[in-house]
Amino acid sequence: MAQSDPKLLANIRIVLARTSHPGNIGAAARAMKTMGLSQLYLVNPAVFPNSQADAMAASAGDLLAQAQVCATLAEALAGTTLALGVSARRRDIVADVLTPPEAAIRLLTEAQAGPVALVFGNETSGMSNEELGLCQGLVTIAANPDYTSLNLAAAVQVLGYEIRQAWLGTASWPQPEMDAATGDELERFYGHLEATLAELEFLNPGSPSKLMLKLRRLFARTRLAKEEVNILRGILTAAQGAQRAAVKARNHDDE
Repeated sequence: MAQSDPKLLANIRIVLARTSHPGNIGAAARAMKTMGLSQLYLVNPAVFPNSQADAMAASAGDLLAQAQVCATLAEALAGTTLALGVSARRRDIVADVLTPPEAAIRLLTEAQAGPVALVFGNETSGMSNEELGLCQGLVTIAANPDYTSLNLAAAVQVLGYEIRQAWLGTASWPQPEMDAATGDELERFYGHLEATLAELEFLNPGSPSKLMLKLRRLFARTRLAKEEVNILRGILTAAQGAQRAAVKARNHDDE
């Protein structure tokens, strides 16, 4: 088989969000290493580091030693241009639903331009709406419909295998279709959007997150390029300026 650029695998982050059991972290690290993946990110793990993680990792202790521990998923996705969440549920949150082989091709293609991520949720509850809102797509494994629950490390192994098979079988990849905005650029945009909508009194102050989740879903369907984010933020800045000028004028008239 033709072998693709090893830098592509190095650009794929495996992100484990809110893991409950340290043994699952170690087992996931072992699954990663067998497939040539090395970038492990942990989001607010309940227990880490831990001897159980070390024991389950076997000879993949180096991945644990260099794992990046983050307080939030947004932090773990900083710098990435594509994040795919792995879940058997919540298809209503993310419109783009991929099979593991489709996800592998998408990740490897985008990895040519920079870091990408595959996100796994908590062992019991899976990914939350907020976590899925940070992803641009959803990956589902075609498990037995009567019992879809996969062990975390097993899910990592399945996706890792598909990534490796696609990587081994392809010597060159088409260039990404767009210069996509990174996760942190999108988060700054969403923060700017929420602040502007609040200033315009468009958001419900009692539950602003409901509308913001829908707007995240809307933009996730389209995927935003860096230039598009800059344009949208320019519009938001102009709207804020107009609103502040209007408020200032009203206050002046009331004097």
